[in-house]
Amino acid sequence: MSALTVTNIGKAYKRYPSKWARAWEWITRRTTHEKTWVLRDISFTVQPGEAVGIVGVNGAGKSTLLKIITGTTQPTQGQVSSQGRVAALLELGMGFHPDFTGRQNVFMAGQLLGLRQDEIAACMPSIEAFAEIGDYIDQPVRVYSSGMQVRLAFSVATVVRPDILIVDEALSVGDAYFQHKSFERIRELRRLGTTLLIVSHDKGAIQSICDRAILLSKGQKLLEGRPEAVLDYYNAAIVDDANSRISQTVNEDGVAQTISGTGKSRIVDVALRDASGREVEVVGVGAELTLEIQVEVLSHLSTLVAGFLIKDRLGQEVFGTNSYHHDQVVSDLGDGSHLTYRYHFKADIGPGSYSIAVALHKTESHLSENYEWRDMATIFKVVNLSQKQFIGVAWIEPHLEISHD
Repeated sequence: MSALTVTNIGKAYKRYPSKWARAWEWITRRTTHEKTWVLRDISFTVQPGEAVGIVGVNGAGKSTLLKIITGTTQPTQGQVSSQGRVAALLELGMGFHPDFTGRQNVFMAGQLLGLRQDEIAACMPSIEAFAEIGDYIDQPVRVYSSGMQVRLAFSVATVVRPDILIVDEALSVGDAYFQHKSFERIRELRRLGTTLLIVSHDKGAIQSICDRAILLSKGQKLLEGRPEAVLDYYNAAIVDDANSRISQTVNEDGVAQTISGTGKSRIVDVALRDASGREVEVVGVGAELTLEIQVEVLSHLSTLVAGFLIKDRLGQEVFGTNSYHHDQVVSDLGDGSHLTYRYHFKADIGPGSYSIAVALHKTESHLSENYEWRDMATIFKVVNLSQKQFIGVAWIEPHLEISHD
């Protein structure tokens, strides 16, 4: 049995032509409004213990969907069913009364989560310790900063492990220290079996925490699948260019490759070479490498920028740059021109599997005009053949000194 089932959810708001039209409709029973749909036909299931991320541009309907799932907003159509106790952290400070103290709000919020007064009292020391707001716990919430409200709200929502935890963008308001602390608690809850539904613009958080991602666009579900594949598609879809096309194919290993762009230039070949010029798929930590990108111009270009992005096996970004940031933008290229870009660098990264995305665009980023963005252009593996043992994604060679005082 699924922990959460969303079936054909739709949400529409009524739009009236004038301020009197609503009253006229009520009196005459004749429809005068138009419906503006912000969500249409959204369906998905979340299994017990699974983590699902929801992504999309602002206005895609993400927060409205979470409000419907938590019951704070009613859908126009469809239904939601869930199993177990649900804790939600949606809009900043939602449910907190500004004139009551933090402690009083904790008791009210705890009761909304289904906790008894004695259970909340027993949990209060843990809530205070995790929130770290000190004496402000007994001050009115109206004097809290946005970060303090997030700290307290998150502490209450997670002090007792919920069956389902729903988190909106509110965590992004907190300071860097608390973001690390809260995401570590989320990971701990996941290990204990909590089902997670999270909305975030933080691609790293979605990729490191979630098993699956859902992309919303204009109130509809555009794509659902592995986080890396969905986020690659999302990265291509945010380009503001009607002529840009997106395609996504899945290879025999189940890995999705996303290719997007206008097609004014194309990537002919990508090769990763060692110091001798030999193409390689396995390299040692610290090895001298050259990324070779062969490009063909298919339509006159005023400028051309070529860049690359190294990602780890989860799709998290390790390093990226492009020729714009190296002050080597090529200008006035005619149809049929051929160029070869060679990036020389050291593989100062930790052991593991990595992919390289390659992009061709007009200016400093692909968002203005993307000629071609190719994810998974090449894949390579890093092994530690000669360096001292270390852990992590980066090889930073330290020099140790010990002095006896």
